[in-house]
Amino acid sequence: MITASQLRAARALLGIDQKTLAELAGVSVPTIQRMEASQGNVRGVVESLTKVVEALDRAGIELIGENAQSVSSGRGVRLKVPKPRS
Repeated sequence: MITASQLRAARALLGIDQKTLAELAGVSVPTIQRMEASQGNVRGVVESLTKVVEALDRAGIELIGENAQSVSSGRGVRLKVPKPRS
């Protein structure tokens, strides 16, 4: 599963806009806009989501899930869960 924040961060790492990602994935710009506007996990048609994830993978983006290890080398971004205040 990919979150809206991961999707926006992936585009930022690639230096591409929503239109370019839509073209790479073979989906519409409004589809990308809706995905990025989701709260938490991206919601939408599974086929469209799969196309976007595959396009990001082809472009060199590794999506790292919650509590997952990275299997590749290279730079990336991970949002840490804040530690509870005592």
